[in-house]
Amino acid sequence: MSNMVPYAALGGLKHSAMLVLASALALLGCGKSPPSMSLDPGGSFQEGIASWYGHPFHGKRTANGEVYDMEASTAAHKTLPFDTWVKVVNQTNGRSTTVRINDRGPFVKKRVIDLSRSAAREIAMIGPGTARVKLYILKRPPDSKAGDGPFYAVQVGSFRERGNADRLRRILDSDYGDVVVQETRRQGTPFYRVRVGRLPAFSQARRLAKRLQSEKDVEAAFVVRLE
Repeated sequence: MSNMVPYAALGGLKHSAMLVLASALALLGCGKSPPSMSLDPGGSFQEGIASWYGHPFHGKRTANGEVYDMEASTAAHKTLPFDTWVKVVNQTNGRSTTVRINDRGPFVKKRVIDLSRSAAREIAMIGPGTARVKLYILKRPPDSKAGDGPFYAVQVGSFRERGNADRLRRILDSDYGDVVVQETRRQGTPFYRVRVGRLPAFSQARRLAKRLQSEKDVEAAFVVRLE
């Protein structure tokens, strides 16, 4: 998928028709087409570090149940609802790409989004591996859970050994309560994530994350959306 070109810059009707056709063909492998919407007038939604993932995740299931296609315009985000469309702008070179959220991650400090290989290529991020970006929400999906909105938790650790996760859970449980260990698998390897709280508002979870960072010196605490 190529970056959108302002209509005023096109050299006539023929050129415009060719561009539309090329754009349509480029979107055939994406599964869903991005919305033609202007940016949120409130400005960027988030800033931080983007990374990308390809092999060996290609062909595996994403968090929303789809099969991951590294050549589609998709991405992983910790809290945005699935099927949210996001514009990602590389702050180093000004290049941008539009992606649909269909996975969760990246679970690394200071990283805000994990792009497919195709999306990373569009903003010249394949070689460097990461880039500082701005995210703009283009379209949110219809709320299919009206009256029963999403919940948020704070992830404070991820371990390969269940015993380490259980020890951290016991340390935090006496002061915070509602601390759970969630097992997940990445390429067949089990990981145990320790998560605190089940809160109805992102702002509440963010305050809890700051409290954990301050009181328990849990530097890597960050907010995640509970599906």
